[in-house]
Amino acid sequence: MILLLRERATPEQVEQMLRSHKFYIKTAVDIERRVLVGGGGLHADCEEKLLDDGSRQQDIWAASFMPITGKIIYESMVNLRLRQNRSMELLDPKIRERVAQLINEFLGNL
Repeated sequence: MILLLRERATPEQVEQMLRSHKFYIKTAVDIERRVLVGGGGLHADCEEKLLDDGSRQQDIWAASFMPITGKIIYESMVNLRLRQNRSMELLDPKIRERVAQLINEFLGNL
């Protein structure tokens, strides 16, 4: 299940987002609007929901989150942009930190 969050997820919402991949949640975050979308089969599904909600492409970054370990994997096709990020891996340490802050704020330590 794909959920758009503007505040911390409940344990039930985390369980819903884990249904697609069991041990990790595909996420996309809008680092300017401070909105997170999680769940679904692809990061692109999350990205699309953010775009539909009014986010700008340049503000959306994707990562996978493992609630059990707290590990974040910053690799997704969503992150591949010729002008901003020339890799599937999110390379900019400042943007990575903002993504991590939002993921931990919305999904961490439940």
